[in-house]
Amino acid sequence: MEQQGGAEVLSQEDALNRAGPVWLRRFGGPALSVLMLALALWALYRLAGEVSYHQVGEYMHRLRRGRIGQAIVLTALGYAVMPLYDLFALKAIGRSLPKPRVALISFISYAFSNTLGMAMLVSGSIRYRFYIQAGLSTMDVAKVVVFCTISFWLGLFAITGATLLLVPIPPGIPFAHARLLLGVALCLIPLLWLLGGALLRRPMKLWRWAVRIPPFSVGIRQVFVGALDWGLAAAVLYALMPDSLALHFGSFLAIFALAQIAGLISHVPGGLGVFEAVMLAGFGATGNQALSAPILGALAAYRGVYYLLPLCAATVAVVVREAHGLRQTALLSPWFNGILPPFFAGLTLVSGAVLLFSGATAVLPGRLELLSDLLPLPVMEISHFLNSVIGMSLLILARGLQRRLDAAYWLTLVLLVAGAVASLLKGIDYEEAGLLILLAVALSPAHRLFYRRASLFDMTFSFGWLLACATVLGCTVWLVLFSYQHVEYSSDLWWQFSFYHGNAPRALRALVGAAGVAFLFALTTLIRSARTRPTLPDEAGLSRALPLIKHYPSAQAHLALMGDKSLLFDPQDKAFIMYGIEGRSWVAMGDPIGGDDRARQELVWTFRERCERAGGWPVFYQVNPADLDLYLEVGMSLLKIGEEARVKLEQFNLDGKSKKVLRNTVNKLVREGLRLEIVPIEGVPALLTQLKHISNAWLNEKRAREKGFSLGAFDERYLCRTPMAVVWQHDKAVAFANLFLTDSMEEASVDLMRFLPDAPPGLMDYLFVELMQWSKAQGYRWFNLGMAPLSGLQSRRQAPLWNRFGALIFGRGERFYNFQGLHRYKDKFDPEWEPRYLAAPGGIALPVVLTNVASLISGGLSGVVRR
Repeated sequence: MEQQGGAEVLSQEDALNRAGPVWLRRFGGPALSVLMLALALWALYRLAGEVSYHQVGEYMHRLRRGRIGQAIVLTALGYAVMPLYDLFALKAIGRSLPKPRVALISFISYAFSNTLGMAMLVSGSIRYRFYIQAGLSTMDVAKVVVFCTISFWLGLFAITGATLLLVPIPPGIPFAHARLLLGVALCLIPLLWLLGGALLRRPMKLWRWAVRIPPFSVGIRQVFVGALDWGLAAAVLYALMPDSLALHFGSFLAIFALAQIAGLISHVPGGLGVFEAVMLAGFGATGNQALSAPILGALAAYRGVYYLLPLCAATVAVVVREAHGLRQTALLSPWFNGILPPFFAGLTLVSGAVLLFSGATAVLPGRLELLSDLLPLPVMEISHFLNSVIGMSLLILARGLQRRLDAAYWLTLVLLVAGAVASLLKGIDYEEAGLLILLAVALSPAHRLFYRRASLFDMTFSFGWLLACATVLGCTVWLVLFSYQHVEYSSDLWWQFSFYHGNAPRALRALVGAAGVAFLFALTTLIRSARTRPTLPDEAGLSRALPLIKHYPSAQAHLALMGDKSLLFDPQDKAFIMYGIEGRSWVAMGDPIGGDDRARQELVWTFRERCERAGGWPVFYQVNPADLDLYLEVGMSLLKIGEEARVKLEQFNLDGKSKKVLRNTVNKLVREGLRLEIVPIEGVPALLTQLKHISNAWLNEKRAREKGFSLGAFDERYLCRTPMAVVWQHDKAVAFANLFLTDSMEEASVDLMRFLPDAPPGLMDYLFVELMQWSKAQGYRWFNLGMAPLSGLQSRRQAPLWNRFGALIFGRGERFYNFQGLHRYKDKFDPEWEPRYLAAPGGIALPVVLTNVASLISGGLSGVVRR
């Protein structure tokens, strides 16, 4: 009897067909967003070609405080309306939470999603974190996110369509001739939604899903709150618009809404560039310098008031709320530790972008005049240059914060303070200096979250991260070109130093400094020593791992002695990971082995980064529930793949009616001359000839082949590394099993179990019972019977798709493997069942990962579909 892996059985062709769009999904979406941003910036450059940066800055500087105050009040009203999305959603699904708590969750999610874009993904993930903490189920959170997203779009379509139909638009506007057709099309969407809610009483079948449209009264709430939200957002910008626009609010609202639709469809964060280009085109400001400059100034002020101010407030709210929660209960610690490093990484990335954009623009005239009286010119020039260098460095260090690197933490703190000082010295930019100091203050008490001692130059940068850094640098280049498009470029420009006429040279030198930092870091990363390909361990490597194996609580760590898996040690030999490679999947067998939790934690990160360098997927197979935080922290998804049976030896005996069959079997075989012998390691080589005969007979009778990875095989070198349990019938060996025994006496187990075809019936029962009694007498606490694949998975309607599929295979997959029979066999020893998981990348890569795991265990893909 051998254990089988709990991997889903898929044909290679099916797996590859499912994974076909992986490359497109991974790279296509981000690349398309960058392309849309580039096109929008190009269009913006063409539309505002005659506008100078000074004109835009002058309009912002001259904005009356009353208008800015009005915009701030309207922004507050808009964010006060947004909790209605969540409150109506919770009411629709029959759940209730305190309104202040819902309002805070809504504010934080919208403050981030409005600025970062990808509203459903960003706000959905934030809502998931907070609502799960509040007691909602995963399905409840999904329903809330879908409800809010639909309300968001229904309101936008409704207010845009109604405005186009009811409000006359000046004929000079580019789309004025098509406004009625566009208005009808947009109004039709919410009307059909409301009509469906009124007429359809039963769910509609859309492919595999049953979709229930909410009742008419609920739909009205969705449309109302969405339209009110968008109306207030438009009012914020309208309050900042120049008087020369001479356009009443209704016409303005139509152009604003269409520009927002374009920005949302582009998937560019915050619709940056796309929204501005459509607004300029919508107002017919092309070539009109007197109108384009004020509009761009109003749009820039709108970005600051409606996006950046709430983002800063939400950042403070998250830090204060979670710090308070951490003091209240230790139960929040794993969640808190998991969310804050990426959170700080994102804010550091934004701070770096702010410094780069600031370095690309001119200092305000009033502040420049004050600086000229206070500081020598070289101090200002050096500060301006360093500010951009620090900004580019923060973009790079943000990745280190996400990877929880200790060096990245300290360097980020130093650079944030240095950046704040440089911002003040280069142009009295107290706004960005305040932002940097605020982030430094929030980051300073979080040192324990950044525990990794790895080198900064060993960091791996994902495609998305590289694209984000390149996009920020590209936008900085565009901003320099836009800000100084009327400057006549020449080689002498680089060496001009002046308080009042040196803005363009300073921006160019700062841009070169930032690009230089990026180039040097990229060059250093490229010329680092090449990583060696994984190799199988030799005897020295196995001897190095043996002390860790013997002292590890789980006996399954002895699988490393098979020698068929590569070993990855931490630098101090306090822990190691055993893994095999199949296709793109780098599959670690079990959890990291070792007694040092910090070393085990660091190894998970190291393993993931090694996989990323090789273009592979990190996978951990058959991991323990106690270690799930290790994998969640690095962004992996978890799948339950079965349950492991462990017998508590202190309570094990053959007494009672339930053990009558086992008791009778053991007694009968003892009378027939069976006895168990525990052979120490030094005695195993002398028995190998007899044991080989038993193994070959077992394989021929079962028509099976040798397995691997999570199972042992008949390899003489492997078997000579563990004690052996041999069952004798008089003087003839009839069965054997190699033993896994821990020095801590925590657990005993077996791996390779083989017996002769003509052995007495019930031999395996006898072997297990005798081994458990022997282990109990030796003082071991547990006996591990191994895993029952796919057991314990739920087939309920609300269970995840994988759980329902696994439960189906467990119940009806006897044709492929005796899933239920194996579970029933182990269950008669009264074990305690513990869940076991697969930690792997989520999404469409999962079918290929499961196939690769099954292939590793079965000794090749052909072994997946046959024994």
